[in-house]
Parts: sequence; C-alpha cells; structure tokens
Amino acid sequence: MKILVIMGSPRKGNTYQAASDIEDAMKLQGDVEFEYLMLKDADIAHCRGCFLCFSKGEEYCPNKDDAPAIEQRMYEADGVIFATPVYGMNVSGLLKTFIDRFSYLFHRPRFFNKYALLLTTAGAVGTKDVLRYLDMVAMVWGFDVVGKVGLITPPMNFHESLRTRNKRELTEAANTFYTAITVGKRRSPRFMEVMTFHFQRGSFDELREDSPVDYEYWKERGWMEKGRNYFVDVPVNPFFHFTGLIGEWFIRRQVRKTRREQ
Repeated sequence: MKILVIMGSPRKGNTYQAASDIEDAMKLQGDVEFEYLMLKDADIAHCRGCFLCFSKGEEYCPNKDDAPAIEQRMYEADGVIFATPVYGMNVSGLLKTFIDRFSYLFHRPRFFNKYALLLTTAGAVGTKDVLRYLDMVAMVWGFDVVGKVGLITPPMNFHESLRTRNKRELTEAANTFYTAITVGKRRSPRFMEVMTFHFQRGSFDELREDSPVDYEYWKERGWMEKGRNYFVDVPVNPFFHFTGLIGEWFIRRQVRKTRREQ
C-alpha cells in the first residue's frame, strides 16, 4: 500500500508530526509505504487565470513546473493525505497554490479509484472550515474521502489530556484509512456529490461548443449517457438521484436562458 502525503506546512511542525503518527499507526496494520510531498520544496507556479486548461486542455498551461509529475504521483498512490495547518482561517498559502494550479480537475475529475484522508491542525480554531473546504476539493476531484482529522495544537505546551485525545483521533483515522484502502469498495456518494455530478453534466452538455474539452472528456467516459446517475458504478440513493435530475434540468434551463440573452 502506497500513501502520498501532500504537506501544506512550510515546516516539520504539528501537521507533519500528525502525519507521521498516522504513518506509524498504519504501519502497525500492514505493509505501508509513505511518501511525503513537501510543497515548500516543489516547483508549483501560481495559476495565471488564463483559462487555457479549461478551454484547450491542461497540457496547454503556460506554467512549466512540477504539476504533471505531481499528478502522476497521486495516480501511483493508493491513498492521499491532504495535510495543512490552519492559516488565517483557511488552508496554508502553499496548499492553496497547489489547489489552484490543478483547477482543471474541478471540471475533469479523475481520482475515483483513490482514497483521501484530510488532516489539519490549528492553534485554537478553524479546523472545521478547513476540513469542509478540503472535503469539497477532494470530492470534486474524484477522491473517496474516508476520513477527516482536525487537531487543536496550541503553540504553548498543552495538557496531556489533549495530547491523548489527538493521538486517539489520529489512530482511529489511520485505521479507517487503512481499512478503506484494503477493502477497496467505494462508498455510495453523498447528496452533494450526486448534485455536483448532475450540475456539471448539465452545464458541460449545454456548453459543448464553448467548452469542447470538458464535453469530450465527459462523453468519452460515458458520463453523458442517458440513465447515468453518477461518475462510477455504485449504488446511488434514489432521492439524491431524483433531486439531481431536477437540479440538472434547472441548470440546463438557466444556461439556455443566459445564452439567449447574450
């Protein structure tokens, strides 16, 4: 089992130590190989907002950096841990630059056979907001998010009871992550995952002339086929599916109305 840790911390502090604790706990379960991608050492250029990755394809991005190699490393891993401290009530700047650089994944998801664990640390507050944001990112990119850990790690020496609680949460997350990857069965999608599928399908189908790369990507994978209810073949809650179809109809209607007005 191979795990890639995408480390959004500029130092080997609390977030790095938490990831290391997860590594130790998982290695107690079986043969696990951990690889750390320290974003501070990676060549990841800032997104220029040129939209070329959307309109023509990610290979046309003017930034020539480590992004393609990093994407390959995510493919090669069985699971990915997205780890970041809370900075200014959000992810670190390093991780935000990373996420922006891979913006095309929000239109053309591809990690449906990969599992994700979300990890963040904060001195006091902000973990819930960061985990909510990371959950949205990983979900839209295609990952099956099977665990989330938000730890409070004050800058001063903190009480032993807090250390014990953090250790317990990390161990539980590590065991859940290991089990999910070992079993290899993707869970049924949540409500927002189903809605995202239908919203995007409706948009990209209606905008096929404006966004041909997105449309062809979806068509090649069979996601545009009538009767398709999600990206992968897993059970979908009938209510989620029905609501998604209504949402898709509404999106298509709005796109057509906007184009007529233009």
